Amino acid sequence: MQDSQQLDCVSRSIENDRERIFQQLKELVGFHSVFGKPELESEMDAAAKWVEKALAEAGLKVNPIVTADGSTVVIGTRDAQPGAPTVLLYSHYDVVPVGDVQAWTSHPLHLTERNGRWYGRGTADCKGNLIMHLAALRAVAAAGGTDVGLVVVVEGSEESGGAGLSELIRKKPELFTADMILIADAGNACVGQPSLTVSLRGNARLKVTVSTLEAPVHSGMYGGAAPDAVLALMSVLSSLQDGTGRLQVEGLSTPPWPGAPYPPEQFVTDAQLLPGAQITTDPAAIADAVWAQCSFAVTGISATPVEQAFNVINPTAKAVLDLRVPPVLDPTEVAHKVAEHIKAHTPWGSRVEVEIDDINRGFDTDPSKPGMTALSECLTQAYGVPTTHIGMGATIPLCVELQDAHPQAEVAIFGIEEPLCTIHSVDESVNPKEIEKIAIAEALFLLRYHSS
Repeated sequence: MQDSQQLDCVSRSIENDRERIFQQLKELVGFHSVFGKPELESEMDAAAKWVEKALAEAGLKVNPIVTADGSTVVIGTRDAQPGAPTVLLYSHYDVVPVGDVQAWTSHPLHLTERNGRWYGRGTADCKGNLIMHLAALRAVAAAGGTDVGLVVVVEGSEESGGAGLSELIRKKPELFTADMILIADAGNACVGQPSLTVSLRGNARLKVTVSTLEAPVHSGMYGGAAPDAVLALMSVLSSLQDGTGRLQVEGLSTPPWPGAPYPPEQFVTDAQLLPGAQITTDPAAIADAVWAQCSFAVTGISATPVEQAFNVINPTAKAVLDLRVPPVLDPTEVAHKVAEHIKAHTPWGSRVEVEIDDINRGFDTDPSKPGMTALSECLTQAYGVPTTHIGMGATIPLCVELQDAHPQAEVAIFGIEEPLCTIHSVDESVNPKEIEKIAIAEALFLLRYHSS
């Protein structure tokens, strides 16, 4: 079958499959599958059983594995024909909690179509990506099948760190042997723009505690001379940035982002800036700032709560910093440099403690490799526009773990998520066209990869 005929065949198959795609996503979204919540264990179990059944219906041999963290990883396999490569497809069925149901426009566990999008928790992250895999596999079967072997891995605790799958990869790497690994837990730069994520920043978490007094003291009697722990903390955190969002720590330097820029107007929309709020970096260098440079965010801070404020100086203040590190740097080294900076620049002789944990390496891949090139071409054909290469400031430790276990494999990061999905937030949604187009591209890849 010629490429154009194959594209037409797969496209028709996916287009005719929309009702089933919607129904499968509706069923899966209906499970409030949050890992680690005892009251939701039955929801997790039901979601895992749904995944097992779906993979079996796709013609795969299914192996559910309860991992060390208590979650279930569902693995479906089909052997490659002699001489053909194997492709691993990944996604996860656990989600973050729905939060305040009343804050959603429609119920988060009821898949709802509105204004051309499908709304519900997990529609994009990551249940929609699993549904995309299933649709691609049906399209492959409708096109006559493929010689390529398959390993489909569907995780159950990704949103809680994925410790169970991480240990399983370390102990039984043979379960994940593949020539090409497709991580469907990312997405396009914007709707309709096919994108491959070629760089992920690593991360580390720092808990900073600043203490200045033995106990709270009266702000009127001692204010002006007694060191305020909150002000000391604010001062040192401010010293970590140079005024443009760049991490200002001695000994750190990174090359600029080598790919396409991140348009400022798109960033303003994607990041949901309030009217009048300014981008903190040079608008022409947003891609550098969010993909290629170190950054940090204050993700938690504690002192006296506003509701409990009275006339005292805080003796202690704490903050949690989320440090992001590009793949060219070691996040452990960067975290320790940041800790040294904090200790050296906290004013007034304050007592400072810095705890470092949750360290994960960044990841990058070569988009010119054969498998990546083939997938890029399939995405371009599916969308009708050239595929672009983007970065992502977030961290996916799984990519590093699978690459370490199977250095010969190519790892591609892509998927149905795009900025309008607002993953992890209220009114999470997915554009069904993104599911269809990505499924078309994946199906084409699975049909052609044997000759790549």
